[in-house]
Amino acid sequence: MMSDHRHLDFNVRRVRLPSGKAIDVVYFPDPLLEGAGSSGAAGSQGAAESQSGASSKTGTKRLLHICPDCDARLVYPTAWEEHGESWQIDLRCPNCEWTESDVYEQELCDAFDRELDGGAESLTRDLRELTRANLAEEVERFAEALDAEAIYPMDF
Repeated sequence: MMSDHRHLDFNVRRVRLPSGKAIDVVYFPDPLLEGAGSSGAAGSQGAAESQSGASSKTGTKRLLHICPDCDARLVYPTAWEEHGESWQIDLRCPNCEWTESDVYEQELCDAFDRELDGGAESLTRDLRELTRANLAEEVERFAEALDAEAIYPMDF
């Protein structure tokens, strides 16, 4: 029996809280792109392209959320406008400042929209976890101050 090591493919980002504590945020690969055969943005890009066959009107075959210059998965739209059955989209990569404006087919735009939605959900989840951690730390400090009788009515 072969063991599946795909679960070992992840990225960790350590976030330091003002208190000095650290939280590790773990990012796992997109399950839709697991069949890429290689890890990283470039491998994921190839797999998704072969699945969708999507391209811009100018013939460029790629995923819109991946920067063609630095492979960062951070590309976002700065402006968009319906263009017949396609979309004129201005793109920007915050990692390397790459920009592009082109007309893209609806299928490619739908995939980009799903990526943007997933990214927003991930950011919201991370924000909730960081907020919980910060609040838990504040409650702990407040309880310690109460136990030490270091809080007085005039402190409020």
